[in-house]
Amino acid sequence: MKILVLRPQPGADETAARARAFGLDPVIAPLFSVRPLAWTPPAPDSFDAVMLTSASAARMASEGLAAFRALPCYAVGEATAAAAEEAGFADIRVGPDDGKSLLLMMAEDEVRAAFHACGQDHLALGHPDVAITRVPVYAAEAADRLPVPAEGMLALLHSPRAATLFAGLAGDKSRIRIAAISLKTARAAGEGWQSVSVSPRPRDQALLELAAELCQKAGE
Repeated sequence: MKILVLRPQPGADETAARARAFGLDPVIAPLFSVRPLAWTPPAPDSFDAVMLTSASAARMASEGLAAFRALPCYAVGEATAAAAEEAGFADIRVGPDDGKSLLLMMAEDEVRAAFHACGQDHLALGHPDVAITRVPVYAAEAADRLPVPAEGMLALLHSPRAATLFAGLAGDKSRIRIAAISLKTARAAGEGWQSVSVSPRPRDQALLELAAELCQKAGE
C-alpha cells in the first residue's frame, strides 16, 4: 500500500524520507504551495517571547525574525522547533500539542506579550493573560485538484485544513484509508473513508509509526 504525503514542501520531502526509513512507499502530492508575504516586523522590545505554530512561518519569515532571536521562542512540535533553530533562535521551548497548549505553557511561564509570526490563514488563538500580536508572514495556497489518484492509498493528514481540503478532492473515499495526526484533524476529514486512524501523538514520527503498523496489517 502506497503512502500519500500531502504536506507542503519542504515538509513533504522530510516526511517521505522518514517514510522510506520505515520501509514505506511514499507518493508526494502537496495540497498547498507556500509562499512568503511582505511584512514589517514590529518592535522586538515590545515582547517577552516569539510564538511559532508552523515551521513554514520560521522558514518564510526569513531575515525579518533576526531582530527577535534574543527572545525565547515557543514552538509547536519538533518540526517547528527545528525550523526555529535554523532561523537562529537559541532559546526554543517546544509545546506539547497545539497552539492552544502552547499558549497555556507561555502563560505559565509568565509571558505577557508575544509576537506570533503566522500564516495568512490561521486560528485566532487567545489567552486572557497573554497579549498576542499576529503578523502573517506566509500564505499557503490550496491546490484545486490532486496530482495523483488517491484510491488504494493511505493518506497522511497533518492538519485540519489539509483534511478538509483533501475530503473535497479525494474522489471515492470508500477506497481510501486515512491516518490523521490528531483527533481534530480526523474529525475535519469527515466520514465515508475506508478506515480512519489517529496518531497517538501529534508528531510526524508517531504518524509514520502508525502508517507502518497499518500497512503491515493490510499486508497480512
